[in-house]
Amino acid sequence: MTRRLVQAARASQLTRRGLLAGVGAGAAALTLAACSGGASSRPSAAKDQSASDKTLTWANWQAYLDQDSNGKYPTLESFQKQTGLRVKYDVAVDDNNTYYAKVKDQLALGKDIGADTVCLTDWMIARWIRLGYVQSFDESAIPNKKNLVANLVDVDFDKGRTKSLPWQSGFAGICWNKEKLPGGLRSVDDLWKPELKGKVGVLSEMRDTMGLLLLQQGVDISKDFSEDDFNKAIDKLTKEVSDGQIRNIKGNSYLNDLKSGDTLAAICWSGDITQLNAEAGDNWQFALPEAGGTLWSDNFVIPVGSPRKANAEKLIDYYYEPEVAAEVAAWVNYITPVQGAKEAATKIDPALADNQLIFPDEETLSKAHVFRSLSPAEEQKYQAAFQKVILGA
Repeated sequence: MTRRLVQAARASQLTRRGLLAGVGAGAAALTLAACSGGASSRPSAAKDQSASDKTLTWANWQAYLDQDSNGKYPTLESFQKQTGLRVKYDVAVDDNNTYYAKVKDQLALGKDIGADTVCLTDWMIARWIRLGYVQSFDESAIPNKKNLVANLVDVDFDKGRTKSLPWQSGFAGICWNKEKLPGGLRSVDDLWKPELKGKVGVLSEMRDTMGLLLLQQGVDISKDFSEDDFNKAIDKLTKEVSDGQIRNIKGNSYLNDLKSGDTLAAICWSGDITQLNAEAGDNWQFALPEAGGTLWSDNFVIPVGSPRKANAEKLIDYYYEPEVAAEVAAWVNYITPVQGAKEAATKIDPALADNQLIFPDEETLSKAHVFRSLSPAEEQKYQAAFQKVILGA
């Protein structure tokens, strides 16, 4: 069931066209710029220099790789010792849109963006592939690709996985400070309680924040919800921002606000809260709301301008070893796409097999919903409307 849900998540949002009349020009222009390009303007892949350049930069999200008390990354340290490659792990991704905004001009020109591999969410990876911004894998260089769970091999945006491979999957739900809110939270509506005014954070990822609001309103986000449904949820989000209930709308930096106490509750990503507790004390709790949470996936790609493609392929192949995948999963607490990782994880700690954030059972998965595919017009309208709320926050 895990595989079926994640596969469905990966089959969504392949094109970005259209324009939302009546929405702020800045948000509309942002979305339109993100949709430009096509086959006639595809850049050429950089010449690979891996034979002489033994370095590699990996761009990723915060709290998304195993890390020790000294700030080092044990699995990455092992990789460097095994291969002789020197890897820079760059926590450069805070949000799909903001990262894309930083690198889209270089991508369009086929230039090096300063990352030889990057992990982004399905709908953004679909865009990069469509615009020709990624390089095709040398299949012989990634033999461990065989360990990818079978139902994730063929996805609409990358048939056969020739240009992308999953890194992790996870849930979006709600979290809270257990000391300040000992009674906990059960629903998204609990975020709007008077005592939390100005102390709530929500994510800048549209499909996660809006997904939870739609679910709270009784809308099945995996099915054909209407524009009226979406607008009702947008109106709710706008009201809570205008009333000062929501303090901010952020990407991965929302963790800093939880840590500082600027926010006491948030719409959040599952594994992040495990890492926050490890870093700053066991003060926070994650839960899927009663109405349900969202399920998403992030993926490795090699940008078109990377001159170290073979080095990046060695790294990707390494993280598809079940023992390595298990070690990462045990730390990040996200769903691993690697076959054999569960068996390997039980050797690390038998309790990991029952961890619902890494190996969710059918009961847990029944509470997770994949945000359905959007038509080009819907994508344009919904994203622009959401951006308008962000700009006003």
